[in-house]
Amino acid sequence: MLDQNDLNNIRNIGIIAHIDAGKTTTSERILYYTGSTYKLGNVDDGNTTTDFLPQERERGITIQSAVVTAFWKSFKINIIDTPGHVDFTAEVERALRVLDGGIIILSGVEGVQAQSETVWRQADKYHVPRIVYINKYDRVGVDFDKTVAAIREKLGARPGLVQLPVGKEDTFVGILDVMEAKKYLFTDPTGETYETVELDESEAAQVAQAREHLIEAVAEVDDEALEEYVATSTMEWGHVKPALRRATIANLMVPVFIGSSFRNKGIQPLLDGIVDYLPSPLDVKPAVGKIPGTDEKVDVMSDVNGPLVALVFKIVSDPYVGILSYVRIYSGVMRSSSYVVNANKGDKQRVSRLLRMHANKREDVEELGAGDLGAIVGSRDVITGTTLCDEEKLIQLETMHFPEPVVSVAVEPKTKADQQRLAASLAKFAIEDPTFRIKTDEETSETIISGMGELHLEIIIDRLLREYGVNATVGEPQVAYREAIGREVVQQGRYIKQTGGHGQYGDVVLRITPGERGTGIVFVNKTVGGSVPKQFVSSVEAGVREAVTSGPILGFPLVDVTVALTDGSYHPVDSSEMAFKIAASKALREGCTKASPFLLEPIMKLEIVVPKENIGDVIGSVTARRGTIQQIQDRGHLQVVESSAPLAAMFGYTTILRSLTQGRGSFSMEFSHYQKVSEDVREQVVTKFEGSSSKA
Repeated sequence: MLDQNDLNNIRNIGIIAHIDAGKTTTSERILYYTGSTYKLGNVDDGNTTTDFLPQERERGITIQSAVVTAFWKSFKINIIDTPGHVDFTAEVERALRVLDGGIIILSGVEGVQAQSETVWRQADKYHVPRIVYINKYDRVGVDFDKTVAAIREKLGARPGLVQLPVGKEDTFVGILDVMEAKKYLFTDPTGETYETVELDESEAAQVAQAREHLIEAVAEVDDEALEEYVATSTMEWGHVKPALRRATIANLMVPVFIGSSFRNKGIQPLLDGIVDYLPSPLDVKPAVGKIPGTDEKVDVMSDVNGPLVALVFKIVSDPYVGILSYVRIYSGVMRSSSYVVNANKGDKQRVSRLLRMHANKREDVEELGAGDLGAIVGSRDVITGTTLCDEEKLIQLETMHFPEPVVSVAVEPKTKADQQRLAASLAKFAIEDPTFRIKTDEETSETIISGMGELHLEIIIDRLLREYGVNATVGEPQVAYREAIGREVVQQGRYIKQTGGHGQYGDVVLRITPGERGTGIVFVNKTVGGSVPKQFVSSVEAGVREAVTSGPILGFPLVDVTVALTDGSYHPVDSSEMAFKIAASKALREGCTKASPFLLEPIMKLEIVVPKENIGDVIGSVTARRGTIQQIQDRGHLQVVESSAPLAAMFGYTTILRSLTQGRGSFSMEFSHYQKVSEDVREQVVTKFEGSSSKA
């Protein structure tokens, strides 16, 4: 039976960082030294626990966030190892949504990098307390002071130095523990053991100075510490750790640790830091939900005795057990073979099996309680962001928002068997990944897939070909254009076909009018006197809606058109639903050709975060891409450029921005609206796409 007191000994943490800072290697060492694995995995060897996809092991990058559980001393640590590449930031986003704390890993050589700043801002968004781990301290070029300064300047954080290095690069042999006033020497090459020795005179002086700085820093942000400091001009040392913990949980300070994960140095003290400074589920603010169908807000307390409230934060298609729904339990207890309610849809469903996950391995459990992470087997109609709760007390947590995909490619199966495998495989990807989209071009029957970037789609295509055995041809990445009309036209459409028996007869007159931007396709029936019988009006609308999927310029979908059925005629014998549908479709297509059609391109909302010294170059790069600057705001030592630009001009911008800012700039973009292209741009687009069958 779960005990409420157990929540004090749970840590739900994420390991987040810039790509190649050592997230997965650190996760492997944590699992090894906590006894969760019995063999050290290495990224270079392709045998890590958390990077289990073939694509991850070959490329040496994390693509999917992986959940593992480790036990350190009396504490249970649920860990999510997250990707570092910008194309997979949605994986970081949904992990941070359900975590209580995080480890930000910085390379001791590169310091704070572009994606370090991005994930730091994501953690700020969800108010996730953090500790910083300066990794790779055995590498040539490490600079402790410079990295700590970058934490202050680039991240706008207040570091609390709880460790100091002994040596650096190939002479990095130990750590000075500021809190314990001890020295840890790494004499065992496996890292399984280390020596704890007394400080020499020089080291004692370093630690004494670090302690003084730490007391002053804590007193500046913690009221209780400040009161003691003002009264005594110092603090009892036993009060400093609790004060630093309070400051960390309040996101006012970040304890800083040092190590070399690859060389097995510093992991055990880091584990101590996780339990000492990062919060339990009881230490963080309660999740906020609402009563479904109302705006009434409800605080969801971490309480195993409370009503069940759980959030689905990830969906995975497992080849052995089927669909897995990863959940964070915020309140109550979820039991195997029990029933829960999908608060987003209102339907009841059975929890057939509960699992505790260890990357791609599974352990059946009977229950998961408040503060736990786990997975449900076989949940129906569940997507990322679904709330599962008790039938007696319905509570819906805030769903997750993900940006719209911005890049598309056409995928064409080579055989009929491949077509079936393709459809089934893509459906699984769509369930797993909330930033992945699928559609079919009705005219060419091509399958169009869309994602967050070229690498995102490249990984999906690689999995299609290898994991699911789909033989397919893949087109070039492209922009999702749209088409619209510039003036009103009235167009007749007739479909008359005589055969030996009953013929076909449909005759309609449509008034086709440009709509306001964003109104979509509007259909109205304006006929009088029964010129088109009522039973055929729905067929006319169906013909219109089918025809707007392909515009007159390049076959991209038509948007923002109002179509009125004003007149027509029918035959008492030969008229049919199909005849009127075809007639309407002909009228719409022919009318739009005469209605001054034009092309619309997607405009993206951009947020570009850059150092102040690079702001001029970045503004120039945006305007050179037909972008418009809305505003520029200060964010500490950084400047945030809010702007908009056409998607077509933003391909490859990540590389350009990194070049302009020496790797320190980052940007995010999401769809804003569609905008009419100029004539010269239209000519370029038409030239590019004419004759191509790949349309999004």
